[in-house]
Amino acid sequence: MYKKFLCATLTAATLALSTPVWSYDEAAAETYKSMFSHAKGAAVGKRIHLLPPEKFIDGVKGNKPMAVVDVRTPAEMGVMGMALPETLNIPLNELFEKANLDRIPTDKPVFVFCQSGIRSVAAGTALRAIGFDNVWVVKGGIKALIAYMGPKQVNSPLKKAAK
Repeated sequence: MYKKFLCATLTAATLALSTPVWSYDEAAAETYKSMFSHAKGAAVGKRIHLLPPEKFIDGVKGNKPMAVVDVRTPAEMGVMGMALPETLNIPLNELFEKANLDRIPTDKPVFVFCQSGIRSVAAGTALRAIGFDNVWVVKGGIKALIAYMGPKQVNSPLKKAAK
């Protein structure tokens, strides 16, 4: 009986000591708490900087100053790339390298794209958390942009407003 008890106790102690201790980064949590504190109800999309495709296109057509960061993989960009001026093609796994962060402008709005919007939400949220305040995510990514514009228009140059 004593042998079974000792074996069970040693097994439990070994498991307890070998299990990694997990804790979260309190400073990072405070950053996100501040960033998302007003994200409630209908204002959630605006507070987390989601922008509908039509608003993005309106900005392009209106010659608004902007930069675009496409976080898709090189293979995805090879199938369909962004042809807008000042588009930065930086895959998500390379986005947070210092040299790439230094390429992102801070003097104009930055719009982040991916295929469906999932990676761009993560990228945009993280960029805002590290200090890029004027970063927006185009809701639904390239797929939503194509759906909004239609196949013919998406493959044609955008007609910009006359200056």
